[in-house]
Amino acid sequence: MESLIVQAQERAIREDYLAKKIGRRALLGTMALGAARAARAATPEIRIGVLTEFSGPNASSTGAGSVTATKLAADDFKRAEPTLQVEILVGDHQAQPDIALAIARHWLDQGVDVITNLNNSAAALAVSALVRERNRVALLTAPASSDFTGRACGPNHVHWTYDTWALGNGTGRTLVDAGGKTWFFIGADYTFGHLLADDTGRIVREYGGSVLGAVFTPYPGTTDFSAFLLQAQASGAQVVALANSGTNTTNCIKQAHEFGLTQSGTRLAALLMTIIDVDALGLEVAEGLVLTAPFYWDFNDGTRDFSRRFAQRQNGRMPTMLQAGDYSATMHYLKTVQSLGAARAKANGRLVVETMKALPVTDPLFGPARIRADGRLLTPMHVFQVKSPAESRYPWDYYHLLRTIPAEAAFRPMTAGLCPMVTGPLR
Repeated sequence: MESLIVQAQERAIREDYLAKKIGRRALLGTMALGAARAARAATPEIRIGVLTEFSGPNASSTGAGSVTATKLAADDFKRAEPTLQVEILVGDHQAQPDIALAIARHWLDQGVDVITNLNNSAAALAVSALVRERNRVALLTAPASSDFTGRACGPNHVHWTYDTWALGNGTGRTLVDAGGKTWFFIGADYTFGHLLADDTGRIVREYGGSVLGAVFTPYPGTTDFSAFLLQAQASGAQVVALANSGTNTTNCIKQAHEFGLTQSGTRLAALLMTIIDVDALGLEVAEGLVLTAPFYWDFNDGTRDFSRRFAQRQNGRMPTMLQAGDYSATMHYLKTVQSLGAARAKANGRLVVETMKALPVTDPLFGPARIRADGRLLTPMHVFQVKSPAESRYPWDYYHLLRTIPAEAAFRPMTAGLCPMVTGPLR
């Protein structure tokens, strides 16, 4: 009580000083500004933690661009709903699950309501378990593991953008249909790499192909892939599939190009590739690569509008599918919070996720979509082929559309994932 009296006395002294110095009219304006700030402070605030990677192999496809995309979503939402306050925190997990978990635990202790991005599958598995324990929310916009809607599904997270099954389904089937019947995998030696190779291998076999072998490289430290590429070449496989990402993928492709691997008739399958990777390689090296994604910046008016605004904040770079996922998931989350009321949303993360599933996803980047009971966002997936330099007409004009896979066929059937929320009691 004594401190409140002191604060009131100090406030009266300041107001008296301001009245004498700048006049009554200016004082009223200053007090009005203070009242507006106080009103904002009294409004429930949603705190979003973007936990991503700023220095590792996947920093270019997520990192600062993911923060930009999340901020764009918050800005766009606040223009439509200015009464909701949104604060965005940023963390770098450095591709280390223990660091990710430590940051997430600190954020939740400080009242963060939702953690987004989590572009490393091992880190995301740890954090998704923590948000379930604390009854908060995780928007998994960037990890690829299909386990997030399978054995590791949960009531407090949703899986946005893509997953290993969808990538294998798109690129794997397309290349088998084109004559690539025998495969060899080079994968990153952690959760993501093994699942991407396994999910793609199942698709390859289902459509009449065979897997001749696989090798997994230390992650994230491997930069020289020559021995692994020679092993793949020695297998005689028609397709060498890269179950890795970011600079690991681009280094593999550059070194394969230098060795003349593709000139000998072997085809490379970059199972997870983003537009930033294509830009880093250049069309002379990337030409002809096939990739699967739910988003391309030049797809329609909605994707182009978002991408140009994004590029203005990112030195002209167009967004990756993961950064588009950050925007899309954040917008749907904020719409859900608005429908529930901020106080209810902050109190119950499981209720937020249930409501996110119940509400239709209306989105200019991915189109109309829905979230399945297992937490999987269902959107169409597109299979693209990288253009040649001669075919590219303007900056970032990199892709041909080969085919579009409807949403219901693009992702693993829900019953096949064995998610406990679907198949039985969630333990």
